[in-house]
Amino acid sequence: MQQPLRFKTISEFHQFRNQAPPLHPLLSIIDVSGTKQLNDDEPRSLVFDFYGISLKTVSSGRMKYGQQPFDFDSGTMAFSSPGQVMSVEVEEGKSWEQSGWILLVHPDFLWNTPLAKKIKQYEFFNYAVNEALFVSENEKEILTGIIQNIKQESQRSIDKFTQEIIVAHLDTLLAYSDRFYQRQFITRKHANHQVLDKLNDLLNARFNYDEAMRKEGLPTVAFVAGQLNVSSHYLSGLLRSLTGLNTQQHIHMKLIEKAKELLSTTSMTVSEIAYALGFEQIQSFSKLFKTKTNLSPLEFRQSFN
Repeated sequence: MQQPLRFKTISEFHQFRNQAPPLHPLLSIIDVSGTKQLNDDEPRSLVFDFYGISLKTVSSGRMKYGQQPFDFDSGTMAFSSPGQVMSVEVEEGKSWEQSGWILLVHPDFLWNTPLAKKIKQYEFFNYAVNEALFVSENEKEILTGIIQNIKQESQRSIDKFTQEIIVAHLDTLLAYSDRFYQRQFITRKHANHQVLDKLNDLLNARFNYDEAMRKEGLPTVAFVAGQLNVSSHYLSGLLRSLTGLNTQQHIHMKLIEKAKELLSTTSMTVSEIAYALGFEQIQSFSKLFKTKTNLSPLEFRQSFN
């Protein structure tokens, strides 16, 4: 298996793509329009040590993050954080035709700015590829306009205002991207509700009292997201948009529902219930139950009776 090719600097990536050196060593905007025929020996997997934000339309070929295919046909926006593996696949006998742009930002460019911390809070940098942002023509114009502002500023002679102005534009770009993702949660509401239904079915089945539950333990956010074929960050964002609760809160809600059922309809001890639900220690179960209900498991059983 071919190892990913790693780029520590933006200049290295420019050289790899036969581009002129970037005007700024820590920031670059590359026009990806045109046809690029990939050679048989050209690396298909790449890793950046910097952020990548792209808006592309690909008429032939596919891009992947990790093992997930990414269809760019309709024109989509993607975000990659430092260390994320990106790979390219092209259908046999076809060239890779694309249009759009990619913005590359090294973390050092953001040093000593509020965005250095804030950018890590944007969950879409950790979304899986099948959770790309599909933008409308109007949204494309807004995003591309911001990119043009960044490009113009980066082409000026660097002075003490350069970083501040570009970071402000970048902050605006990410804010719009966040807005458009929230719009996508709404416009794809039917599909999102299907995910919510599958989540409920999954948790209901998992919290049924059986030997498998005891062996597998408590379901984690990563486990649930994997079963639903979405990333953990995307699932939590989707659920918050629909219900106001993140994935962990949904897991706890279902767990408490099942605990209440067992406390009120069986003669199982609190210890047996904790063990049945996947807890290794009764203290952990009792603490969570009281946090969520303001009652201990025994107090709930007594009040119910």
